[in-house]
Amino acid sequence: MKDTEILGQIKELVDEEHALRERLLGGELTSEEEHARIAYIEESLDRCWDLLRQRRARRNVGEDPDFAAPRPVSEVENYQQ
Repeated sequence: MKDTEILGQIKELVDEEHALRERLLGGELTSEEEHARIAYIEESLDRCWDLLRQRRARRNVGEDPDFAAPRPVSEVENYQQ
């Protein structure tokens, strides 16, 4: 996946998150439905940002960014800040 594709996926996920919040405010879905989907979107966003950081780091040290690979949610979500 190229940087532009990752950024496109991030934009789609953010747009979906905004749409879900609007649907919740409009009474079109329950808070449980919204929370479940938002959790998935947040995990997906974290994985996208992680992959993008991996690609940029590889590029910065002269390595091929195409060897960066998405990491599992369990790994990405357990990073220490």
